Amino acid sequence: MRSRALSVRWEPRTVAVCAVLGAVACGAAVFVVGTGDFAIPAADVVRVLAGQGDQATDFIVTTLRLPRAVVGLLAGLALGLSGAIFQSISRNPLGSPDLIGFTTGSATGALMQILVLGGGTVAIATSSVLGAVVTALVVYAMAFKGGGVNGLRLVLIGVGAAAMLEALNSYLITRAELRDAYEAAFWLTGSLNGRGWEQAVPLALALAVLVPAALASGRRLSMGELGDDAARALGVPVQRSRAVLVVTGVGLVAAATAAAGPVPFVALAAPQLVRRLTRRTGPHLLPAGLMGAALLVCGDLISLRLPVAVPVGVVTGVLGGLYLVWLLSSGARKGIA
Repeated sequence: MRSRALSVRWEPRTVAVCAVLGAVACGAAVFVVGTGDFAIPAADVVRVLAGQGDQATDFIVTTLRLPRAVVGLLAGLALGLSGAIFQSISRNPLGSPDLIGFTTGSATGALMQILVLGGGTVAIATSSVLGAVVTALVVYAMAFKGGGVNGLRLVLIGVGAAAMLEALNSYLITRAELRDAYEAAFWLTGSLNGRGWEQAVPLALALAVLVPAALASGRRLSMGELGDDAARALGVPVQRSRAVLVVTGVGLVAAATAAAGPVPFVALAAPQLVRRLTRRTGPHLLPAGLMGAALLVCGDLISLRLPVAVPVGVVTGVLGGLYLVWLLSSGARKGIA
């Protein structure tokens, strides 16, 4: 009986980048936990996490602040992975769930629950996931033509869907009561404020299924970047693999949005920044996920350290907007945008 060996490509630079990004993300999370009205030194936070802190500090760290950092790490990981998947499928650096409607659809589902149905936290999270799934199904169905889905067509239809959903979201807010509209507008900015274990645990359970599924598809995703014909010649079932990857990517962005709201630009920037650090082609799923975690937690730390407290989505939106301008201008100089 012939056994099949699992081969893993050893890339020292990629391993080093992953190690640095993981350290940055975890280090920023420690400082996030230590930041607040009652400041806790990083050494004391680490001591509490190791089970050696006093009772009062342990309560502040593990009950009040740690869930926020955990949600930030996991949501950033999910967004980075999702961005890498969709940018690879579309073969376009703008093929991010932020821009092709999936995040917006997730927000629409949550707004319907907040402003129309009046559901609680669990209902809002559930509607957020359903909104992303329904949007993805519609966009994928509209992009399906000639027996398959073209990456550029998926991006263009997704951008159009995002514009229509943004208009619907704005209409819902303008028709809502003032208190409900304020809650909806705050949720739409993307925030980690008030996040507890009731958000962290479901997100962790979702990622325990989705992250291995995404990483297991990494090789097929890399082959798909060679082109559909080349991928088929290498034995990859292109359309079936693409459908599985879309489902996985939508699940990742839906889970992240349900837990933290529609945090912008993390999914867009993380894969591109990783490509520049690793200097390798391919989707680089794990490095992109770690970059997403580092970006989101560092953005949260910045938001906490500003003189005026702002949601993390505002910070990532400003930084992501600057990044998008740079990406488009550099692409134009190369004649590709």
